Amino acid sequence: MSVPIVLVHGTRFSAGQWSPQLAALREEFPVVAVDLPGHGARRGEPWSLTAACAAVAAGVEELDGGPALVVGHSLGGYVALEFALRSPERLRGLVLAGASADTRGRWAVPYRAVGALVPHVPAERLSRWNDGLLRRLYPPEVVAATIRAGYGFEALPAAWASVLGRFEPGVLRRVEAPVLILNGEKDTAFRSGERAFAAAHPHGRARIELVPRARHLANFDAPEAFTDAVRRFAREL
Repeated sequence: MSVPIVLVHGTRFSAGQWSPQLAALREEFPVVAVDLPGHGARRGEPWSLTAACAAVAAGVEELDGGPALVVGHSLGGYVALEFALRSPERLRGLVLAGASADTRGRWAVPYRAVGALVPHVPAERLSRWNDGLLRRLYPPEVVAATIRAGYGFEALPAAWASVLGRFEPGVLRRVEAPVLILNGEKDTAFRSGERAFAAAHPHGRARIELVPRARHLANFDAPEAFTDAVRRFAREL
């Protein structure tokens, strides 16, 4: 029986981030992408890690209760990791995509600064900037759903505040399920802790895989390669 897959988006995005992966993975797996609080269809809802984990749990329930493979990108990767710690019985496997940086110490300083700045910039201006950036970098079929769903900038300060300072490689010692650390080859910042995270897994069942030439948004930069990595990991489960 195919393992169910729950996809969890990154900062400011929505379930629309996963449109390339949803179309491809549906051919073989039960799969759903969720909106985190304050994002997508849930904009306006207050952010908390508890509410974010509840959104992941709802996705698992939608796929007959799991246990499921949870795939999280960036902010969604840290949410997926928190879900793994809180609900291990509902987890079949974990993919941390662009989410293997230690969120403590000096690494977090620029992110705290951006989090403090965002509320002072009009959301319309941030949205226009994001729309333009995505349209310049990626074909419409990759980013149209993300642009259409809009951005959750209002949730960014609280979301980052809940993650920064909380996650370090050692937390992976508490995860029993197999883990794939899936990073863009050129995502230097979020690759910084990948080896330490992998080494911390208690059973040696965490491995690192790189998406060639991809940056932080690896599932946009190389949709087919990213999807193939998730597909192969799901088959192993």
